[in-house]
Parts: sequence; C-alpha cells; structure tokens
Amino acid sequence: MDRQLLWNRRLATLALGLALLVVALGGWTRLNDAGLGCPDWPGCYGQLTVPMAEQQLQQAEALYPHAPVDIHKGWLEMVHRYAAGILGLLVMALAVMAWKQRAVAHYPWRATLALAGLIIVQALFGMWTVTLKLLPLVVTLHLLGGLLTLSLLFCLRMRLQHLAADSVPVRSTSEVVAGRRWVMAGLLLLFLQLAMGGWTSSNYAGWACTDWLQCNPQSEIEPDFGAAFELFPGVGANYEGGHLPVEARAAIQISHRVVALLLLGYVALLYWRFAGRSATGSAVGWVGLLTLVQAVLGIANVKLALPLALATAHHLGAVALLVAMLWLYERVGKETQEVGHGKNA
Repeated sequence: MDRQLLWNRRLATLALGLALLVVALGGWTRLNDAGLGCPDWPGCYGQLTVPMAEQQLQQAEALYPHAPVDIHKGWLEMVHRYAAGILGLLVMALAVMAWKQRAVAHYPWRATLALAGLIIVQALFGMWTVTLKLLPLVVTLHLLGGLLTLSLLFCLRMRLQHLAADSVPVRSTSEVVAGRRWVMAGLLLLFLQLAMGGWTSSNYAGWACTDWLQCNPQSEIEPDFGAAFELFPGVGANYEGGHLPVEARAAIQISHRVVALLLLGYVALLYWRFAGRSATGSAVGWVGLLTLVQAVLGIANVKLALPLALATAHHLGAVALLVAMLWLYERVGKETQEVGHGKNA
C-alpha cells in the first residue's frame, strides 16, 4: 500500500470522526440556547476565549452592553467553534494532499477540493448565524451544510479505503444502478426531513403541538402554513426564542411530521427491497431500526415537552440515521464489486 495514501486515509478517518463531533456539538449548542453565547465572531466578546476574569468581563460589558456574558453558554459556543476550526484545518490538509495526488488513477481529488470549498462556505454560515442573530434560514442551511460535510467525508473515506485496497472500479450492473437510485431517493427524502427538523428547531416550533397524533386537539389553533415558511423575514431582529405566532409554529411541526411519515414509509420499502441480501442486509436493518427509534423519540419529545436529554437523543439519532443510509449506499456499491469479481473468476 502506498504510504502517502495510507496517511491520507488516516487523516480522512480523523476528519470524519471530528465532523461527527462537530455536528453533535452544534446540536448541543443549539438545544442549550447557546447559539448567541458569543455575540461576535470568530472570537467571544472581542477575545479568543470566553471572558472570565473581572477585567475581561468589564471589557465585554462595555463592548456589548445588550449581551450580558453567560460563561456557560459562551463556552458551549466556543468549544463548538474550536472543533469546527480544527475540522476546517484537517479538510484543507486533505485538499493539499489531494492536489499533490491528482495524477494518481482514481484518486478523488476533485471531490476533496469541493469539500474544502464547502468548509469555507460553512465558516461563512457560522459567521452569519451570529451576525444575523439566528436568522432561521441561515441556521437551517448551516445545519444542512454540516450534515453535507459529514456525508462527503464519509464518501471520501470509503473511496480512499477502496483505493488503498487496490479495488478497481467495475462496471455497475443495471440492478446495482437501480438499487443505488432507490437509496439516493431515500437520502434526498432524509435530507428533506433533516431540513424540516432544522426549520422546526430554528423557529422554536418543537413545542407547538401538545399531542403526537393530532396537533392541539384541545384548542382552536388553526395552522398557518403561509407564515410558517416565510424564508426571508426582516433582517436585524434577534431570532433567539423565535418570532412566529403559535399558528405558524404548529404548521411547521405538522409539516415535519408529514415528511417523517413519508420517510418512514419509504424506509419500509427500502427494507423490503434490500433485506436478506449478503451485502446490504445489515445496513438496511440499521436504517430501519434507527428510523423507528427516531419516530419513538419524536413522539416522546412531544409528550414530554422537549426535555433536553430526549431532544439531544433525537438530534444524535438523526445523524446516526444519515450515516446508516450512507453505509447502505456504500453496501449497494459493494454488490458491484462482488458482481465484477464473479465475472472475472
């Protein structure tokens, strides 16, 4: 095995693990209402760390009199930023290595450079999340960008693993191409559901419905779907806590549930399509199990009014489901190798 390729794969593995941590920390920061724990970017109250000494606190109060220092929330936000910054450096290192390896056959150097570009965009959205004071569209896109970064790192890691193992790509059969299309449709539907989850969270709509089967059966609230999806409200307001009326938040919650039901049905189709196969059976089993767990956690969050532990579990479950779906896509590709080796035998 080429030594440089081995180091590239190890670095990609490290970046993938850190991306998982960054996404988890982002959710934890959000769920603790610490998105504005530091009112500026990239520092915190004009400093590299959260102000804690008396003189630092006085300077912070003078700079941001309308944003009192909350040390706990500040550290939640800064730890997330530190981890994201280290991830950015790792991805840039991967990009430099990829450029040097661009002459190597089948090396995914273009995909790696695209990933580096995405990291730059993510940094901008991280800044806008703060400077635009948790504008829901920016917060949601920042979440989706983080999940897309995680997805691309997963794919990059797998491609480098195949390259290190001298796995020569073989021509996909029509069955494998069709199978991958099934999984890709599931991934797109999952990303739609993740976007709905992000929109629900960024508009503080998780508590808008008091019942899991209906929304608010004991009240006369009429969901307002028009106001629920206004993407460009006025810029400049502080959106911490949300600005939408309860009717709009109820509409967001209902929409989130509808997409969840669609995803649940589609995952059932995926299970019917792939269960029992040697290459994909385990992966589709995990996809099905995690989807059911997510549904149960969603219901529990509604019934118990979003306790922090359950809300965090729901966030982590969504990330785990994404990874499982990506693994399923990879395993469908594994069937391509098995078919190719069978023909060459």
